[in-house]
Amino acid sequence: MTLLIQGATLPDGTRADLIVHNGVITERGSGLSAQSATVIDADGLQALPGLVDLHTHLREPGFEQSETILTGSRAAASGGFTAVHAMANTSPVADTAGVVEQVASLGEQHGYVTVRPVGAVTMGLAGERLSEIGAMARSRAAVRVFSDDGKCVHDALLMRRALEYVSTFGGVVAQHAQEPRLTEGAQMNEGALSSELGLAGWPAVAEEAIIARDVLLAEAVGARIHICHLSTAGSVEVIRWAKARGIAVTAEVTPHHLLLTEAKASTYDARFKVNPPLRREEDVRALRVALADGTIDIVATDHAPHPIETKECAWAEASFGMVGLESALNIVQQTMVDAGAFGWSDVARVLSVTPAAIGRLDGYDAPFAVGSPAHLTLVDPTARSVFGVEHLHGQSTNSPYLGLELPGRVVATVHRGVPTVLDGVLRDPAEVAQGAAVVAHG
Repeated sequence: MTLLIQGATLPDGTRADLIVHNGVITERGSGLSAQSATVIDADGLQALPGLVDLHTHLREPGFEQSETILTGSRAAASGGFTAVHAMANTSPVADTAGVVEQVASLGEQHGYVTVRPVGAVTMGLAGERLSEIGAMARSRAAVRVFSDDGKCVHDALLMRRALEYVSTFGGVVAQHAQEPRLTEGAQMNEGALSSELGLAGWPAVAEEAIIARDVLLAEAVGARIHICHLSTAGSVEVIRWAKARGIAVTAEVTPHHLLLTEAKASTYDARFKVNPPLRREEDVRALRVALADGTIDIVATDHAPHPIETKECAWAEASFGMVGLESALNIVQQTMVDAGAFGWSDVARVLSVTPAAIGRLDGYDAPFAVGSPAHLTLVDPTARSVFGVEHLHGQSTNSPYLGLELPGRVVATVHRGVPTVLDGVLRDPAEVAQGAAVVAHG
């Protein structure tokens, strides 16, 4: 299986032809040719290393009415992703070696993206005793990220023990920072608007207090800590302080927290109900600055699909969450690149190289180098379109961007040398699975 990619603009601004053979970049230069190759004309296209999402909810096993590993993988590929980390809040919970191996195996079978399972920190996400962390780390899935996302590991002693445990094999705990007692019944950001709308407020300090506690715990035991979906200006300051102190902390921001504000709650449209909630304009500005200056390390989608009946209902009864795999790159382009805060090399850093490094995912540390695995995405940055349901390729449609004009279009996605998207169109599941099998067997 050979690809010839002609005239792509790389993240550093240079142009190059690339030859991909059996899943690996074998040549890089200009004027290259290859017999019997599938040719991709990349003139005018921006090449990026395949995108990596550290925070995805694929829902399988147990909640296939919302998403499956196949439908979520297709959504990811259409958005330019070649790897996703699947969160543990499934049914059964991904707290044993058997469950994480099943999730990884299904991802490999489908072939659209690499699916790296995230293991639960506590059994059943109950926050009472540690899960089978060591067994999951030693399993075929080789789990390196552990999270109770959707719930906070609120017990400080359990959190300390988890941090100590994962540090023995280079793992990381990804914390959902939400003090539960401060957010009981909370529906949106706490402030004047929540009072006006009659919705229970979600205070910023509920996030900030957990982050402050956990970075100090990580420092005390010499472990890595990752903070999920940062949403407030105060959280940015805590992370900035911790990094200046030398604490091994990384943090992510979602696309929706880079673009949308609490004002969306005024519509009572539950597509905008999310955990943590959309915050103030001041918070959005602080998050963008922190992403640009490196205080926030990565962008992660927190792709959270839900059945239509749990979103087209009263706000108070609606589920928290938004889908975001198909639109993440568009939102980063709009909020960071087109706004002048970022270059495309920065996009490669926050959406591919760094999330792969945090998750200990091999094959992303030297993108576009000869001999590297061929994970890459080609984007037309000049394209603009109104984002609609036709852009959604997962099982759920709870996107907050429907009807918005967004920049950028993924023209091609290549995972391990296998095109999953060509000419902006997702390839057939049978073709992708067959290609993945051919590459896997040499």
